[in-house]
Amino acid sequence: IPGFEEQLIGAKAGDELDVKVTFPKEYGAENLAGKDAVFACKVKAVKAPAAAEINDDLAKQYGAEDLADLKKQIGERLEAEYAGASRAVMKRALLDALDKESDFELPPSLLDAEAGQIAHQLWHEDNPDVQGHDHPEIETTDEHRKLAARRVKLGLLLAEMGQKAEVEVTDAEMSQAIMNQARQYPGQEREFFEFVQQNPQMQQQLRAPLFEDKVVDYAFELADVSEKEVSKEELEKALESLDKE
Repeated sequence: IPGFEEQLIGAKAGDELDVKVTFPKEYGAENLAGKDAVFACKVKAVKAPAAAEINDDLAKQYGAEDLADLKKQIGERLEAEYAGASRAVMKRALLDALDKESDFELPPSLLDAEAGQIAHQLWHEDNPDVQGHDHPEIETTDEHRKLAARRVKLGLLLAEMGQKAEVEVTDAEMSQAIMNQARQYPGQEREFFEFVQQNPQMQQQLRAPLFEDKVVDYAFELADVSEKEVSKEELEKALESLDKE
């Protein structure tokens, strides 16, 4: 209610005061909307935020055994995040190189289907209120086809590389991927797991990125990769550039 908190400024513990306010005209309770009111208040305590003490007690609040354990967990989490970010930058560099160095005719049917899917996805991102396919026909643009050509080319290249290297996604890897997705639906994990088992298309959607990552790892093993030490800011900047492309 506008003006309520302002009238409590300066009050001390034990003070009693009347707070006079007017309910907004659009207030949820119609019988109070636009009406004046007086709240009889008694201040029981006055508290202010204070910096937390960095100690074992604080660590235990976050599920750690002690402060040393909490620092270890945070360090491991940050290390995993930085490793994932570094891999994303490496993967983009690899895919860019494959795209640049390869040139072959793409199946028109795959190109048209991918361009249409990209156009459809981007249209829905710009029109989130529209569900399903109840919308005007979406035309593909040169930009859609350019992106589609890259995706189709890289998809065919990675598939060929994976086939020649006999790369396979194991049942254990698939089960882990399904469980990771199922965690997004608390209380419905079993139903989601059963849905995936009965839906070959959903299985393929989960298997495809696993297969791609394994092929990329295989390519890294063949490539001459050199390590380069960068700062946190440089890594963040590299990640931001991936989102812009």
